[in-house]
Amino acid sequence: MRIVVIGGSGHIGTFLVPRLVRAGHEVVNLSRTGGTGYAGVPEWQQVRQVVADRQQQDADGTFAGTVRSLEPDVVIDLVCFTVESATALVCGLRGAVGHLVHCGSIWRHGPSRKLPIAEGSGSAGAPFDEYGVQKDAIARMLKDETASGGLVTTSLHPGHIVGPGWHPTGPLGNVDPAVWWSISAGGVVQVPGSGVETLHHVHADDVAQAFERAVERRDAAAGEDFTVVAPTALTVRGYIDIASGWFGRSATVESVSWDEYRASTTADYARESWGHLHRSHVFTIEKATTLLGYAPRYEPEEAVLESVRWLIDHGRLEVAGPLKA
Repeated sequence: MRIVVIGGSGHIGTFLVPRLVRAGHEVVNLSRTGGTGYAGVPEWQQVRQVVADRQQQDADGTFAGTVRSLEPDVVIDLVCFTVESATALVCGLRGAVGHLVHCGSIWRHGPSRKLPIAEGSGSAGAPFDEYGVQKDAIARMLKDETASGGLVTTSLHPGHIVGPGWHPTGPLGNVDPAVWWSISAGGVVQVPGSGVETLHHVHADDVAQAFERAVERRDAAAGEDFTVVAPTALTVRGYIDIASGWFGRSATVESVSWDEYRASTTADYARESWGHLHRSHVFTIEKATTLLGYAPRYEPEEAVLESVRWLIDHGRLEVAGPLKA
């Protein structure tokens, strides 16, 4: 099939585009930069690169036409963030494309109520920031579109995506690299809240696997939404304890109030931490496993370790001592 990947040069596309090439598909990467992801693998040489500024084309109403002109069988949209943008794409592809697969986010859910959280279970509250509100609204619109006999759509909702090439969401729920120095030194890590809050990561290649399987199993995926995460989630304290062991250390956790934590870091890092830890998510992947055959390779700590090792090896993360894991 001819598959157009919108935004294929980022975290997910780094692994997804080569997967699709290896599966024998003709792949077009439609992106703002025409990049080839974080890993220089030979499959990218077989990918057609089309450069387009989605934001500008959405504004002038031409983006859906750009995608449609590429005559895809399948469109995978990795960089859609508003209902307006998603709706315009659906309207432009309806009747011309066999399957639209959208990348959502677990932040379509608000704070957890019951664990694990399953799709459509009501086990989490409503989303509380604009990003989550939009992602939830897009997923609902896509489900309604397919149910009404329109375009066949699927939405996949990854957890905190991690992989080699970028900083992982750390145990404080943000990407502040300073925590890794404290962990690697066996120092004190100040944790806002109780430390039993949870983070649900997923390796970028496991996310890519889920997208590939949604394409392969179009009938099973049609009109559905799937949560895509690692088999398990990490508590804040557990994350610190496991990561300390990678350096042969034992960091000390000190609980502090949110006011104290906010005073000790930047506004952006504090806001990021609150967004993750207030939600305190843990999800089940039973639906994706059953309908798509999703089988993640990575436990969350394995995915994070791979990322941390890459950052250290490439001089992008300062730590107090060498990895022993």
